[in-house]
Amino acid sequence: MFCLVIAGACVCLSIADTAPESAPVNGIHAKAKVLSIDDSLIQTHSIIKTGRQTLKVRLLSGPHAGQAMDVGNNLTGKMEFDEYFEPGDSVLIEYDARDGNLMHGTARGHYRLALQLVLIAAFGILLLVVAGGTGFKAVLSFIFTSLVLWKLYFPLILKGWAPIPLGMGFVALITGVITFSVGGLNRRGVAVFAGSLLGASLTCALAVWFNSEFRLHGAVRPFAESLLYSGYADINLSAVFVASVFIASSGAVMDLAMDIAASMDEIHRSQPDIGYLAHIRSGLRVGRAVVGTMTTTLLLAYSSSHVMMFLVFQAKGFPLQNLLNAPFVAAEILNILVGSFGLVTTAPFTAIVAGIIYSRYSPKMQPKNTAEKSGCLKNMS
Repeated sequence: MFCLVIAGACVCLSIADTAPESAPVNGIHAKAKVLSIDDSLIQTHSIIKTGRQTLKVRLLSGPHAGQAMDVGNNLTGKMEFDEYFEPGDSVLIEYDARDGNLMHGTARGHYRLALQLVLIAAFGILLLVVAGGTGFKAVLSFIFTSLVLWKLYFPLILKGWAPIPLGMGFVALITGVITFSVGGLNRRGVAVFAGSLLGASLTCALAVWFNSEFRLHGAVRPFAESLLYSGYADINLSAVFVASVFIASSGAVMDLAMDIAASMDEIHRSQPDIGYLAHIRSGLRVGRAVVGTMTTTLLLAYSSSHVMMFLVFQAKGFPLQNLLNAPFVAAEILNILVGSFGLVTTAPFTAIVAGIIYSRYSPKMQPKNTAEKSGCLKNMS
């Protein structure tokens, strides 16, 4: 029933229109094949191309499939955004149609949507094969999380909601859905949920404090200035950055909390008469083993996305002090270490919560050997 509720929420979110009122109306999107190209307006400077590339394409999908039209491809000189097309390439285009005439065509990049769907489907099938019913719940949680972020969290920020409390609210929502769908509506799920929220709350508090002490602003993130120039100059970029810190670490926090809670659940099943403190110590021992690798996982996950930046700094021979003191590098250090603080503290949080739950709400079971001895004494008497 819980999975059906989440599936229903996913359906409602997928059809809901939550785009900001100021968002421009998009044209028609379709897959097209490049028939020919015109590079007469392109200027080449070393490895950089600027100007406008004109493409003759044939539409392969959409209401005008089969028709040919001219589309433009603007090259700005930034290789991270520009794409150059050759005849035979499949591209995603956007265009308008008026009175049967196709106009204002613009290339939006090589067509990758079909392959992305194949990759997502393969990932879902792999989860189902390996994890069975739990894999289905994981796929459902993955879809729900994506829809919540795209359909609710991002639009509400654009509408002026405070990013930090809104982010904590959505972390609580997503954590509840994932932990209770995967872990179950039981004591284990409650322990995972509580431990994860405590770790995320600590991460949020530390992120707010260190962001202020580091004198960082949200513009250290890509596209931040573009957001301001798009009509959202009142958005607090620093608050958005702080929210991104604890949202990014919430997945690893849930993972660690689930490991500890599941281990303590198995310990309780095998030793139902285990003491409160002994149960917590067992959870902490599991946490020590997992935390050692999980913090390194965060370091590798965050730093690997900036490999090019580190290569540029080393290639230019910049001193290490300059590298570490740069705002965008300091932002990543804050992201890694503050997220690791929340991750490490999640282990004792979850162990303590699980110990309390299992000791307080478990039926008092008499040890088997004690029960047998008392029965023998009774018969003898």
